[in-house]
Amino acid sequence: MSELRYLTAYPDQLRQQAASLIQEGRLGALLRSRYPRPHGLRTDRALYDYVQDLKDDYLRNAEPVAKVAYDSKIHVVQHALGLHTAISRVQGSRLKAKHEIRIASVFRDAPLEFLRMIAVHELAHLKEKGHDKAFYKLCCWMEPQYHQFELDLRLYLTHMEQSGEKLWMTPLEGAD
Repeated sequence: MSELRYLTAYPDQLRQQAASLIQEGRLGALLRSRYPRPHGLRTDRALYDYVQDLKDDYLRNAEPVAKVAYDSKIHVVQHALGLHTAISRVQGSRLKAKHEIRIASVFRDAPLEFLRMIAVHELAHLKEKGHDKAFYKLCCWMEPQYHQFELDLRLYLTHMEQSGEKLWMTPLEGAD
């Protein structure tokens, strides 16, 4: 079985199923049947509004998010799906933290469920810093299918790594 680096934390049986789907050339079709369309959040502003709506629905009392953006360097450099950062600045005699969320630009052309899973994950870091039981409980409260979406997203990353094929492409704006 070739190395499936995005699936290393999963049981052997699941990795074997994924490997057989890849070998048979069926993984891409399976993912496309589960998630037929990409989301339409093309701009950083649309992404910010989407994440802010999620925050308003589930984490009203959490600290505000100053910036949300797609970042083309995340996937390549940090091997991450998204990043939550808190930038501290001194304002007078106080220390202010400004929260930013960056999402890998590869997810600009992905299903909304994948984007939601990443956004929920990064928003959960506003309340829970580590990846512990409380963190994942919060993720599942904001998105009940969090773990399924994460698995499918990891399968998609594996598919892209193995075949080099993106499954969803958003049509160019203004094109018919």
